[in-house]
Amino acid sequence: MKKSQLAETAIDRIEKVFGRHQGYRRAHARGKSYRARFTATGSASELTTASHLQKGESRAFVRFSHFSPDPTWADAMSPVKGMAVQFELANGEATNIVGVTSPIFFAKTPEIFTEMLGVAKSFKKGKPSITELAGLLKDYPESGAMLNNIRKMQAPASFATGQYNSVHAFYFIGLNGQRRPIKYVWEPEGEVETLSPLDAVKLPVGSFEADIEDRIAKGPVNFRLDVILGQPEDPVDDPTKEWPDDREKLTIGYLAIVEEAPEADEIVFDPTLVTEGIACSEDRILNFRHDAYRISHQRRMSEQ
Repeated sequence: MKKSQLAETAIDRIEKVFGRHQGYRRAHARGKSYRARFTATGSASELTTASHLQKGESRAFVRFSHFSPDPTWADAMSPVKGMAVQFELANGEATNIVGVTSPIFFAKTPEIFTEMLGVAKSFKKGKPSITELAGLLKDYPESGAMLNNIRKMQAPASFATGQYNSVHAFYFIGLNGQRRPIKYVWEPEGEVETLSPLDAVKLPVGSFEADIEDRIAKGPVNFRLDVILGQPEDPVDDPTKEWPDDREKLTIGYLAIVEEAPEADEIVFDPTLVTEGIACSEDRILNFRHDAYRISHQRRMSEQ
């Protein structure tokens, strides 16, 4: 099956499992968008020629979201949260970083992802049935880390206190053409804070959105952008695997989220939208997302 056909099938299955919610994205349906300032430290200038990562300031849009394709799910039923950032470049183009509060993904290939969508049918309070989970782990052992992670995952206490991981690897490309594998990590200004399951179930729908609105009304919400520097032996094509904890991290910039930006709701935060000096890795899930995001956007726009 061609990549575009597989993406169409995946979106169809998402709609079948979670319902078709007109005007919403087919994943991370409910969220809130903001305007931000990004200040690059310049520490990445020897690794990449990307203009927004040279020392200086650029404008950006940020969207916080809940992972569920169903916007009516309670906040606690969607423990994975998302933070998507689009940088506005000086040449009028844009580039994106898409992160989630899980360090890994649950499928290695688009085919496995599409097949595994059925697990969502058994979700109860945001967690899969133990019986169905056991069957999936038998069929797809490489997915065990993420599925077990979902079972025990605690949501961040706020959109502002989560750690957001790119999940996928990318390449930084320097002036000499040298490629260095990296992964992005957005770190909150303060400590990472999570909710206990008991506290999470008490939250009404929309509590995360209300909290981030209150915080930004009092002043900027700040994040630090780090990159994990990969080594030759680190997998760049398998989002189900984490890199070793001892890999070097480099702080390459700071983000200040300053005001609401409803117009950013129309942005497609496609993680494959990269600029000169950055390249997508061989990760098939990463490259599959381009078609999936395009199809989701086309359907959403046709419903408005």
